[in-house]
Amino acid sequence: MSEIQRYSLSDDLKRTISGDNETVFRLLESRFCVQIQTRLPGLTVVARENGDISGVFAVLDQLKLAATHGEVLSSRQVERLLGPVEIDESPDGAIPGTAVFRNRFGVSVFAKTKAQAQLVKAVEKNDVIFAKGPAGTGKTFLAVTLAVASLERHEAERICLVRPAVEAGESLGYLPGDLKEKIAPYLRPIHDSLAELLPAEKLRRYEEAGAIEVAPLAYMRGRTLKRAFIILDEAQNTTPEQMKMFLTRLGPHSKAIITGDATQVDLAKGQKSGLVHAMKILKGIPGIAQVDFAATDVLRHHLVKDILQAYEQKDK
Repeated sequence: MSEIQRYSLSDDLKRTISGDNETVFRLLESRFCVQIQTRLPGLTVVARENGDISGVFAVLDQLKLAATHGEVLSSRQVERLLGPVEIDESPDGAIPGTAVFRNRFGVSVFAKTKAQAQLVKAVEKNDVIFAKGPAGTGKTFLAVTLAVASLERHEAERICLVRPAVEAGESLGYLPGDLKEKIAPYLRPIHDSLAELLPAEKLRRYEEAGAIEVAPLAYMRGRTLKRAFIILDEAQNTTPEQMKMFLTRLGPHSKAIITGDATQVDLAKGQKSGLVHAMKILKGIPGIAQVDFAATDVLRHHLVKDILQAYEQKDK
């Protein structure tokens, strides 16, 4: 017999959070194996086989709360936040089902591909992890998720999220505004990941307390980061000297994840990528792991995989 429960929701909020043509509700139906009926006041949620009504209610609670504060999420935003599990049926086995973290909507974040599962395992066993591969494979988002989970479990005292600002020559001086305004465009992707994982108020408290720091690579020089979870994003745009500087910032009881795409180097012609250089000379050192993501791990529009594979064939 199907389980049926009612969810209290005003008609105004129902129209607001349902999305165009109720696409948000249709998305929740497919992800949680339920049917959402909207004809009566509020919502009627009917669980199909293996249906998860409590999961639907948790997401609806967050959507309702966000809408009452003027933030309306599209079906595309909700889809990204839900993060469905993709099971790998290869002979090597399925992706572990253990959740990495529960995002601000109360929905668990899982490793979605085999490479992502390898990254999770590598972080458990090593202190320095290189994650190299194309854009859209979830490297940065998963790295930030692992860092936030470590902070929430009190395994790390702070998170330091770093990016090189190549276009500004690492000086940033000629750009208008204060430091925060100068570096904002380069650090926006990391801020977006944090905003998906943590409620705005908690994120603000962490940042004000210095528990979460987002900064350009140039501002890491001369520091030693203890009991920290450090992420260097877009590492292909570091020079070998900058990479060495970053890696030597690592203090006791700290971890570092270095992510990048060796095919998208924006350095001046003739300059070597610090990511490629470091992965070559540090390979095989105990405590340092390397995870390679491929075009098949891309989680964006299905055409992105085809585009990347076409470019790879052209390069060969």
